[in-house]
Amino acid sequence: MTPTVRAAFWMTGAIASFTAMAVAGRAALTELDTFETMFYRSLIGIPIVTLVLAARGRLGEVRRAHFSLHLARNIAHFTGQNLWFFALTFIPLAQVFALEFTSPLWVIVLSPLILGERLTPMRALAAVMGFVGILVVARPDMDGINAGIISAASCAIFFALTIMLTKRLTRTQGITCILFYLTTMQLVFGLVAAGYDGDIAWPSAAALPFVILIGAAGLLAHFCMTNALALAPATVVVPIDFIRLPAIAVIGMLLYNEALDVWVFAGAAIIFAGNYLNIWSETRVRS
Repeated sequence: MTPTVRAAFWMTGAIASFTAMAVAGRAALTELDTFETMFYRSLIGIPIVTLVLAARGRLGEVRRAHFSLHLARNIAHFTGQNLWFFALTFIPLAQVFALEFTSPLWVIVLSPLILGERLTPMRALAAVMGFVGILVVARPDMDGINAGIISAASCAIFFALTIMLTKRLTRTQGITCILFYLTTMQLVFGLVAAGYDGDIAWPSAAALPFVILIGAAGLLAHFCMTNALALAPATVVVPIDFIRLPAIAVIGMLLYNEALDVWVFAGAAIIFAGNYLNIWSETRVRS
């Protein structure tokens, strides 16, 4: 099995996990704010990660090396994830995911600065096509722009930073170490952000299963994504995530009566075409 095929396998797990987290997040956010949701997500994740590390005898892999890089990664992810959760409560799920899918475009644009990868003409064309897709999805005008669209579009930038910093960490750090710092650092971030006013809401019995699902699915999603990024370049792995769009659109229609917006699919198709063109070009160069 080639590294690309194995990366696709891990991305399938990430797709399922992110989709489950979106549905659970919308349910939990009816009574919790985004900071509280992130706090409980990490609180659930820490014992899972610690138990897995202890059972596999890998606690020794958690090292303080590159601590500042872990910190930067988790600040970027914490910011992006809060914006993502916030967007879930404002706009249809398919629109959130379509705008989030611009993360690969930001990877293309920013990877020369962070990963040292070359910005080829084909990658530049893919980025331009993607931003055209953003305009089609968002259809920006004074009436259409709202907090949800701005949040979903902004979270993509922070997710792109997270992806690239994860790629740098996988050069020297194990996946278990990365996940350990993910849960511990973001627990602190969530506690400070949610508790600065001295009022942290406890999830009700009805919301608790969704909070648990967010914590477990979020951890599994990052485990799958990190494995995929360790096997293949970021600009190749991330576009596989586009499979999430039709899946979440159907879920949004069935669970929330959200219309299947043709413009969201049209914009996402343009974004996908740009990324597919980039993948096809890179495959030819490697062969």
